[in-house]
Amino acid sequence: MNDLTIYTDGGCSGNPGPGGWAYLILKNGSLIAEGSGGEDLTTNNRMELNAVIESLRCAKTLSPSSITVRTDSQYVKNGITTWILAWKRNGWRTASRDPVKNKEYWLTLDELAAGLPLTWHWVKGHAGIEHNERCDAMVRTEMDKILSLKALS
Repeated sequence: MNDLTIYTDGGCSGNPGPGGWAYLILKNGSLIAEGSGGEDLTTNNRMELNAVIESLRCAKTLSPSSITVRTDSQYVKNGITTWILAWKRNGWRTASRDPVKNKEYWLTLDELAAGLPLTWHWVKGHAGIEHNERCDAMVRTEMDKILSLKALS
């Protein structure tokens, strides 16, 4: 079996502000891939979404039999498992008829998710969960890189 577990995280220093995203991919408890990146001016939700998108792009190349995504973002977990169905039905509008924020990210995530054997789990952030904490540290490193470059200019 090629069962994968993915941990993701995203964050921002200010919202909007410099942000970072990160993921870890494990197979049978062993780290097999990781990635991270950042953007100068972004939002926390965009970084949370980007972490999952980038992790699934990587996981897709590994021909998984199943993928468990563990995110500390209720926004991502609820968005992809529940809210997106109504958004599509309502022409990418929320229940209050406002346009869905970050639609381009949701479209990309939906397209990636459609072809993968996914299970979604929310994990509490900053609760000592080893791989979630590692992702958080990677996110902070990405934000620090951006802030350091800004301080130099």
